[in-house]
Amino acid sequence: MSHHASGPNFGFPRGDARLDMTDLYAFTKPGDTAKSIIVLNVHPSFRLDSPEPTTSEPFKPGALYEVKVDTNGDAVADLSYSVQFASLGDRKQTATVRRNQGKRAGGVGDDGEVLVEEAPVSVGREALMTKSGDYRFFFGWRSDPFFFDVNGNFSHMQFTGDDFFKDKNACSIVLELPNSELGTKKLGIWACTLDKTEDGWVQADRGGKPLQAVFLVGEEREAYLSGEPANDDRFIGVFVHELEHTGGYTPENAKSVARKLLPDILSYEPHAPVRYPHNGRTLTDDVVDVFLSTYTNGKVTGDKVGPHGDLLDEFPYLGPPHD
Repeated sequence: MSHHASGPNFGFPRGDARLDMTDLYAFTKPGDTAKSIIVLNVHPSFRLDSPEPTTSEPFKPGALYEVKVDTNGDAVADLSYSVQFASLGDRKQTATVRRNQGKRAGGVGDDGEVLVEEAPVSVGREALMTKSGDYRFFFGWRSDPFFFDVNGNFSHMQFTGDDFFKDKNACSIVLELPNSELGTKKLGIWACTLDKTEDGWVQADRGGKPLQAVFLVGEEREAYLSGEPANDDRFIGVFVHELEHTGGYTPENAKSVARKLLPDILSYEPHAPVRYPHNGRTLTDDVVDVFLSTYTNGKVTGDKVGPHGDLLDEFPYLGPPHD
């Protein structure tokens, strides 16, 4: 549950699994250092507390799934990619991708430059890909690459190496793009999902770094998920409280750790080696071990689970969905 089940009581934001952001990855394209891969996973195929699967419809029609990129270090988006889906019935969907730059990137991306429209969404094992200029896209069900002993976590962190996600799926948005779009400086990347209501757009979920939106926000969950990274200083206090309680940190040390975790943005430098938490995040980085060590102040350093073996060497890199 890197960012899975980020809603109340390990449920889904706004009660809708399709709006639940599960993971964000950013890494250099294997074999081509001139391009980057960004993966936004949403819609886990199962709840954490129920054997019943979620809906088979991959994405919520009309909702927005956005990747935000900060290019100058102010925690405000300067570039955004927004994906919106339309339903064709019988589980079939198509995707439209829009790009915004400058001030428009900081807003809601329901308009902007269209990069691709009516792209097919994969609902089976075959990976349907769409190419447009220097971009390549994938949308649809894939094997969830996240790995974590969830049951061990619920058993007071008595981990046995039982990977809850080994046979689970998620819905993936995979974007391949030239690094010339991103510039040469260190970037900040995060993602969000937005739901269209009678009162306008409502942000349902957001995040950049794994796990902390599930474990560290306490009673501020709704405000956190609907917030913006530029305002994340307001959550330092709740992070400090959780770190003191769980990790036994002193107030001063807890505050220092909280400031490293916030704002909730994934740092990424396209031309540097990728490894979380230093730069970006690959599909095999053991983010759980990194987080647990921080969360418990070194008392727990891992969950005895490793990466999945069904990853692909080529686009879209995530394995086919499980039956």
